[in-house]
Amino acid sequence: MALLRIRHDGDPVLRKKSRKVEKPDPIILLMMDDMAETMYGVNGIGLAAPQVGVNKRFVVVDVGDGQGLFKMINPRVIATSETSCVDVEGCLSVPGLQGEVERPETITVKAMGPDGKYFKKEAEGLLARCIQHEIDHLDGILFTDKAISVWEPKAEEEEAGEDEEGGEEDSGKAPDARKVVIKAYQLAQEQQQAIFAAGG
Repeated sequence: MALLRIRHDGDPVLRKKSRKVEKPDPIILLMMDDMAETMYGVNGIGLAAPQVGVNKRFVVVDVGDGQGLFKMINPRVIATSETSCVDVEGCLSVPGLQGEVERPETITVKAMGPDGKYFKKEAEGLLARCIQHEIDHLDGILFTDKAISVWEPKAEEEEAGEDEEGGEEDSGKAPDARKVVIKAYQLAQEQQQAIFAAGG
């Protein structure tokens, strides 16, 4: 396996609609393995083929919730909840920015697995959000296109997230993208719960 170069906003490949995969050949299976290794290597929670320069419809996702790694070919959302939620997102292809995006809270996705067979998966919360985010990449859409607001996270906010996760404020390491995204999602959920509890 190998680490792949992640394309950043401004690269034309990120704005093209990706082609459907007829069947998972050895090259695609190897590419998905490399994408997973690349995603873990940069502490991401999802990666779509266009982000590594390939305009074909496959993604890898692992949000760290214990369900493990999902490899999805030709993923398509076939059902969504009536309720939606606004939460914070970031993207490996848009470094240095975060934004609030409204998406359905729960989805059902249909996709082909590495074995060539189609399956359905119900997802909620962060997993549902991440899958929708990655499918957007397959259609040439970035989270900034859908964001209600976009900002550059302050360094102290990222450091605070690391302190609560493991006290790395003096390590000199770059902020862990996975921790920052998951922490932001958790904070948004806590704020919503507080509003509901207050009767708002």
